[in-house]
Amino acid sequence: MNATDLLTAPDRRAAIAAHHPELEPVDPDLLCLLELPDDLPERLSIAEAAELTGLTAHTLRYYERIGLLDVRRDSAGYRSYDPRAMARIVFISRLRASGMPIGTISHYLELVLAGDHTAPERLALMQEHRARIQQQLRDLQLALAVTDYKITVYGGTATP
Repeated sequence: MNATDLLTAPDRRAAIAAHHPELEPVDPDLLCLLELPDDLPERLSIAEAAELTGLTAHTLRYYERIGLLDVRRDSAGYRSYDPRAMARIVFISRLRASGMPIGTISHYLELVLAGDHTAPERLALMQEHRARIQQQLRDLQLALAVTDYKITVYGGTATP
């Protein structure tokens, strides 16, 4: 366990606000991407975990098989997802949605397991990923501008 595992939801909100004051107050839609429901059961089946996260059971088993997840088994041998496993799934999902390759996620998680002394390397990894996301956003903004221009040329309006 490292220091970031101990952050509570209010601590995470404060950390996000400190790094992104333009988001204050932090949008609840953004927070739901980082947090699990308060009424999350202590144990979930693979079907429940899949439904809650929007992933397939196949994806969850794959993440476990390649070492991204450590999932305990119940007395009958079925997978039993605890809040820590669920938080890991949410984290992995957000990184995947942002385009981070599984190999990079795996490396990051290996660094986490190696201990706090890897924090500078983890920081560098996230900073590089952030720069890629920012470039993707710029590219998408340009694509949107071109699309809006074409809509206007054809006599339409680009406003919703």
